[in-house]
Formats: sequence, C-alpha cells, structure tokens
Amino acid sequence: MGTVVTFDLFHDQHAASDSVAPALARAIAVLHEADATFSTWKPQSPLSQLRRGECSLGQTPPDVADVLAACRTAKTMSRGWFDPWSLPGGVDPTGYVKGWAAQRALNALDACGLTGAIVNAAGDIAAFGRQADGNGFRAGIVNPANPSTLLVAVDLTGALATSGAYERGEHLYNPLTKTFATAFASASVTGPDLGFCDALATALVVGGEDVMDAVRHQRGYEAFTVAHDGTQSMTDGFALVTLTGGAPAPVR
Repeated sequence: MGTVVTFDLFHDQHAASDSVAPALARAIAVLHEADATFSTWKPQSPLSQLRRGECSLGQTPPDVADVLAACRTAKTMSRGWFDPWSLPGGVDPTGYVKGWAAQRALNALDACGLTGAIVNAAGDIAAFGRQADGNGFRAGIVNPANPSTLLVAVDLTGALATSGAYERGEHLYNPLTKTFATAFASASVTGPDLGFCDALATALVVGGEDVMDAVRHQRGYEAFTVAHDGTQSMTDGFALVTLTGGAPAPVR
C-alpha cells in the first residue's frame, strides 16, 4: 500500500496480555497480504496482473472480487464520484483498499482482551473501544492551508478518513471531467467502516457538494469539509470538539 501503519493498543493492568502478541501478528499479516494482493507498484501482484489483462477476475484471490464489489457499492454511495474503473491505467481500488485493509487489521485485534485499539494508516484511522482509563479517543484534522497545525478535532468512535491535495498536490482524479482537480481543500468522513470512509472522503474532496449531500443520506456516515477559501462545513452528526485539554494526534 506504500504507506506507514501504526497500532495503539490499550488494556487495563489486570487483563491477560498473552493473546495480544498473536493478534497483533495476525493484524500485521493482514496488511502485508493486502499489499501483496493489491499493490499497483508490484508487477506480479494479482491486481497488477488483472489490470494488464494477464488473468481473469476468477483467477485472482477472492479478496479482489470482494474489494471490487465493495467499490461498486462505494461508487453508488458517492453518486459515481468514487470510480476506480475511470482511472488511467486500469481499475485501481487504492482509494478504498487502504481503509479496507486497516479495518481488517483492527478486526484481527477485536477478541484479544484489549479495552481499545487504534490502527492509523497514514492518517486514515479505524478504532474500537476506549483507553484503559475509560476515556474515549480523539483525533485531529490538520489545516490544509498549514498542515503543521490542527484545524479541528473529532471524537473517534469508529473510523475517520481524510483526503486532500495539500500534501501530494493534485493527485485526486475527477471521473466526470477526466482531470486531476479538487472541489474542496480537504474532506473528512467518519463512520463504522474505514474502507467506505476512505472512498467517500476521496469522492467528497473531488465531487464537492453533490457528494456532501450523498453522505447525508448514508446512515452512520458524517462529513467535514474545508473549502479552498478556508470555509468549513459539516453534516449535522459530525462529532466536532474544541481543541482543549490536550491536542489530539494530527490526521493527514
């Protein structure tokens, strides 16, 4: 996936920890398997072979078909603004896969006695539970005009994905205009599944208000956007909090 993934694990001092290491090993294996299957940079990955027409979908691992089916769902959810089939070079589900893999890694940790866990895939975050002291999790969203500073924070009860061109330049593809351009400076989406948060955030930063309206119709998903002029907007249920009592970790 070409990115760095970090784990934060929480458990109280009385909990048995002998099951944590095997669970963490499984979570890491999930990420390596996802990279081996879906990398567009590795010529022999099943996805790369599929993109070159060297194999059929039925000849790839089952995860490929599952991911592409989920991408079709994400395309519908986003009113067509998330479209891995429109990208130059062939189908590229990267905008969904990173979140999907991180969510699966988190799921591998769910039954090992932790009070909570956070999987952070370069700023796209999946989490469950709470800290050992009972406090919840909080994440920050950076200011796209000054990425070294935080703009807002959000109470984290599930997944959070943020997309924008402020670090890598105009790399996000508009499937309607066939250009690399953005309607928002940044867009963040929260919800129960990081794969769909990732896809919706990608669509939102490109598609603008049409996707914002689409998110409003998705049960459990909320959004926060920053326009190129700095104007902020959000859906009614976005769990925005003030930056007091200690700064949260930045989300990029």
